[in-house]
Amino acid sequence: MGFFDKLKFGLSKTKDSIGSKLNNVISNFRKVDEEFLEELEEILIMSDLGIETSQKIVNNLRKRIKLNNIKDQEDVKQALREEIKSIFDELDSSLKLDTKPSVILVVGVNGVGKTTSIGKIANKLKSQGKKVVIAAADTFRAAAVEQLEVWAKRSGAEIVKKEEGHDPASVVYDAIKKTKEIGADVLIVDTAGRLHNKKYLMDELSKIKKVINKETQGLSQEILLVIDSSTGQNAIQQVKAFKQETDVTGLILTKLDGTSKGGVVCAIAGENKIPVKFIGVGEQIDDMEIFNSEDFAKAII
Repeated sequence: MGFFDKLKFGLSKTKDSIGSKLNNVISNFRKVDEEFLEELEEILIMSDLGIETSQKIVNNLRKRIKLNNIKDQEDVKQALREEIKSIFDELDSSLKLDTKPSVILVVGVNGVGKTTSIGKIANKLKSQGKKVVIAAADTFRAAAVEQLEVWAKRSGAEIVKKEEGHDPASVVYDAIKKTKEIGADVLIVDTAGRLHNKKYLMDELSKIKKVINKETQGLSQEILLVIDSSTGQNAIQQVKAFKQETDVTGLILTKLDGTSKGGVVCAIAGENKIPVKFIGVGEQIDDMEIFNSEDFAKAII
């Protein structure tokens, strides 16, 4: 199964949620007028696209309909796809790994799928011929290191680890040293799950960032926030909170295959102006791909 087919299948619950409502409103209206657009806006809001993003989509759609004299149902759908795509196209979703080595720091709250995402990204980078090192800097949870070891082995990546309770920043320091020694292309740093209101955890993250900034000065760096898509509107608040605490450069969206709330992806990107870098739609090691706005828009509409 190609990734678009996986994406389409994974987003089927979201598509059913938005698509059935959209089809109903289109079939019930004889013409594309203001009443129709108001109904459409309500559907988008109810489908977790958020008020601000839904209003922007409908306002732009209104202009597009008037400019192109759109009347046909399928043309309306296509225009809607293009408006959803444009939300993401305003942001640069490409992964910035321009130096050797480059660093990817992965953050997020507990239970969103950070460790799994790291394994999948490592696997993807390895398939591109890159040598990858993983830093197991979640030393608060013994199971986290064990789980990461499994994913590192599956993806063929090197792993740097220490015993539970060790200083996470020292793990990162050692991992940077090893990355340089073996001539690896990318270092991926795992971190403990943290809430933005837990000051000691955020301070720990700041310490890790200082080590990375000092030891990899001038090198490409991505700070990727992992978000569980099934949390819907709560995901937007998580992004805003982490954005205040750290320089998030992109998002990894997980668990899209198990939710009807995939529309929240539009709200997350649109309201926070942070690009989606990776999207996960399954449990297998190859069920993660670089985000493609056109494929996403087609998959949900």
